[in-house]
This record gives sequence, structure tokens and C-alpha cells, in this order.
Amino acid sequence: MACAPHLCIECAILLTKYASAQMKKVLQAILKFGVPVVIGVFLIWFLLTNVNISEMKAVMASANFWWFGIVIVVSVFSHVFRAMRWQLQLRAIGIEAPLSALINSIFGTYAVNLVFPRAGEVWRCGYIANREKASFTKVVGSMVADRMSDTFTVLFITLLALILAKDAIYQCLGDQMQNAVIGLLTNVWLWIGGAVMVALLVWLFTCQTTNALILKVRTMVLNLWNGFAAIGKMEGKWMFLLYTLCIWGCYYFQLYFATFAFDFTADLGFVPVLVLFVLSSIGMGVPTNGGLGAWHMAIILGLSIYGVGTFDVKNLDPNASGFAMLVWGIQTLLLIALGIYAFIYMEIDRRNIASGKTVVKTQSDKMQL
Repeated sequence: MACAPHLCIECAILLTKYASAQMKKVLQAILKFGVPVVIGVFLIWFLLTNVNISEMKAVMASANFWWFGIVIVVSVFSHVFRAMRWQLQLRAIGIEAPLSALINSIFGTYAVNLVFPRAGEVWRCGYIANREKASFTKVVGSMVADRMSDTFTVLFITLLALILAKDAIYQCLGDQMQNAVIGLLTNVWLWIGGAVMVALLVWLFTCQTTNALILKVRTMVLNLWNGFAAIGKMEGKWMFLLYTLCIWGCYYFQLYFATFAFDFTADLGFVPVLVLFVLSSIGMGVPTNGGLGAWHMAIILGLSIYGVGTFDVKNLDPNASGFAMLVWGIQTLLLIALGIYAFIYMEIDRRNIASGKTVVKTQSDKMQL
């Protein structure tokens, strides 16, 4: 029997909507996972085509690898401290997850981020929510203070580096760049724009509106602030601050100890490594897989400030490039190894829970204890 004309039109509309939805998902996946790969591969290709590879290999081979043993130990401790800090946040919302599971979720997070940038955080929230039979939304909520505290820490460290290393940075920038920066900071339109932004934020939080977009932005900002402000109310807030100091201290000393592995960086000292650390942290903010390419270029730029080559994009310094390539490579291999260990642990843990060897109480059970 032939299909009625109006039914055919409805079928065509439904098929078009379905195809459009699928295309949208594909495009989102490409933007989310494909673009970071393209950026990272391009930056690495650019580095390798603008450096003397044989000289860079010689630099890498000359490194004192014993120092990387210390780097690896410090790196592992940074993950442990992050898990201990997250345990405090989860405990504040009534989720008592074992530290071993949290540590392995952190290991797994960074391994996932190597493949799917920024997806690791969501993955670990899903893993802990599933293991502890807890609300996924509540677990994700615990990440707000985690991310916000890290953001404020990076801003503080960046400000500290700019103050301590201002002379070296200005000398590296040169008079023309200095004048450009001063001109930017004294630009009246910049300050007017800043005042307008502040006024918009005040209006955003004081106006009476039913606009869905404004309400959504307002709710998002309030949730971020409330999540961060919860640190001051949570039990163990001083331990939270201590763990934050330990996490970022470990991050810094990973790079600090790595400088002793090379003759040309062994005498850099505290402040130059702090500048390298800030630039590398900014490099990690570029959406690439594990900072691929962006981290390298940031380190090469930072080393050029302190006389390890000059930052010539058409002729990159083999010493700085070799340092960046080896330090990043060892860190990446460590993340892969820790990720493999974590996923094996999780599978064993899952089987123990399924067989009853490991008992995980529901949140209602825990509240009754």
C-alpha cells in the first residue's frame, strides 16, 4: 500500500531532523577531540621542522637520567595529594570514597586526558559516582572548588613570577615590546571596557529578568562561586589549603629537579624555574593532548629568557628543544604507565565488589550508620 503524501512528508522531516542531530554530534566530536589533535600535531611538526634534530637528540642523550627518578617520585606524590584533597571535598557532601580508589581515579584522569583532552575530569566523576552509588551531579559539584582553587593558584603564581622576574622578562621583551605593553596598560579604552564589564556583571546579578540565557549565566557563576566559597565552610579547610600547596609544590619541583639533569639548566635557580613553570602551565591550557606541542613551545620560550638559546621560530635552539622534548616525554610515559596500573586496579576492584569481597554501602546506608 502506498504511503499517504502527508505521511511521506512527516517521515522526510523526521529523517532530516535525525540526520541533522547526528551531524551535529559528529561535528561536536570533531571539535572536541579532533581539533586538539590537529593543533598538537601541527605544533610538534613545526618544532621538528625548525630544529636540528641530530643536535636535539644529542642533548637528550647527554641528560643525567637519575634526576628523572626524583621527578617521577614527586610527580606521583602530586597525584596522591590531589586525591587526598578531593577526598575532603567528597566527604563534605557525604561521600566516603576510599583513598585508593580516588588515587587511581586521578591516575586514570590524566591518562584519559592524553587521548581526550578535558574529558578526564568528567570520567573520574562518573567512575566515583558509579563505584560509590552516589549522585553523579553531586560528585561533579565537588569538582567546582577543585578547579576554582587551581585557577586562583595559577593566577597567584603567575603574579608572583611577574614580580620576581620582571627585569629578565622586560630585558627579553625588548624596548619595542615593552612600549607596546605599557601602551596597552595605559590605553583609556581598555579601562573603559573593563568598567563596562564590571557594570555588566553588577547588572547581571541585580536585574530582575526572565531571560533564559541571563538566568543560565547567573546560575553558572553563582554555582562556581558557591563551590569555591564552600572551602571556607567545609570541615578540614586548612588541610584543603595544605594539600593545594603540596599539589602545586610538587608540580613546581618536578620541573625544578628536571633542570639538574642538563648542564645548561642546572644553575637556573628558583625564579627562572618559576617563570618556566608559569609558562608551561599556560601551555597546558592550550587544548592539545597532554600539552602536546604547546608545552614544548612554552618551555623553549621560557628558557630563551634566561639565555638558553634565542626564541627564533625558524631556528629553534636544540638545547631548549631537547630539554622540552625529554621532560615532556618522560612525564607522558609516566602518565601512561600510571593509567594502565589504574585501569587494572579498577577492574580488579570491580570484580571484588561484584563478588562481595569488597562491600560498598549506598549513601542511604552510610547516613544510617
